[in-house]
Amino acid sequence: MNELLKRVLFAVPAGILFLSVMWYESWTFDLIIIAIGLFTQFEMVKLLKKAGTPTDLMFSLVIGLYILLFPYLPFAFETGLVLFLIFVAVQTFNTKPGAFNNLTSGFFAGIYAPLGFLCLMLIRGFGTNEQGFALALTLVLMIWGGDVFAYFGGKNFGKRPLAPEISPKKTVEGFLFGFVGCTVGLAVSIYALPFVSPITMLNGLPLIFLIGIFGPIGDLIESKIKRKAEVKDSSNLLPGHGGFFDRFDALIPASCAMYIYLIFMQEFGYVTL
Repeated sequence: MNELLKRVLFAVPAGILFLSVMWYESWTFDLIIIAIGLFTQFEMVKLLKKAGTPTDLMFSLVIGLYILLFPYLPFAFETGLVLFLIFVAVQTFNTKPGAFNNLTSGFFAGIYAPLGFLCLMLIRGFGTNEQGFALALTLVLMIWGGDVFAYFGGKNFGKRPLAPEISPKKTVEGFLFGFVGCTVGLAVSIYALPFVSPITMLNGLPLIFLIGIFGPIGDLIESKIKRKAEVKDSSNLLPGHGGFFDRFDALIPASCAMYIYLIFMQEFGYVTL
């Protein structure tokens, strides 16, 4: 089966299911995002190990689970401090070879993906059910639009490499087409919904640049790890798409950037949520 066809046949029903669950503001959506976050972490730990940086899986998963459950935990900050002190104490007296790598890579694998997925859940939780859905949909559609336009723009017009030492196939032209895709995704999310979105094309313009930049950065970070690990995909769990890290790599930093932007806009009264 053609690889592109396989991707489409999986992506369409999976996308519909994901958006359907996103619409119903409940623990179900958060539970699915938490599960995706943990699967992504598991793939990251495997990649880091293949890249020559052994990482303590349990160490990373506990940190990740704490971050993902942060909104639900009583005394969340204090709980984090206790975990931090325990891990630092354990790693201080760990004299095994590679202990230092376990400490540093363990924190990276524990924090990186969960922060992005936590921001997605927080974005979904903004305002009313309709507002939260519109904002989360905006993020997803801008990332999808950026990916699609960057792929076809780079394939048809790409000449200058963007980051040849990290991802040789990515081009400057594809990167620029990604901004067009982000714009299309933003427009669809605003004008295709049967209710008023809290984002307008005017106050959404900075999002085009934020997601257009940080989406590809997320892609390049994963490519950098995979290149070091000498693998094509993070796993084979998703037909035609590799693994969860492959599918959600752009969303991780992009959701953090959008969350910060929304907080800023809300604080200064440009968006009411």
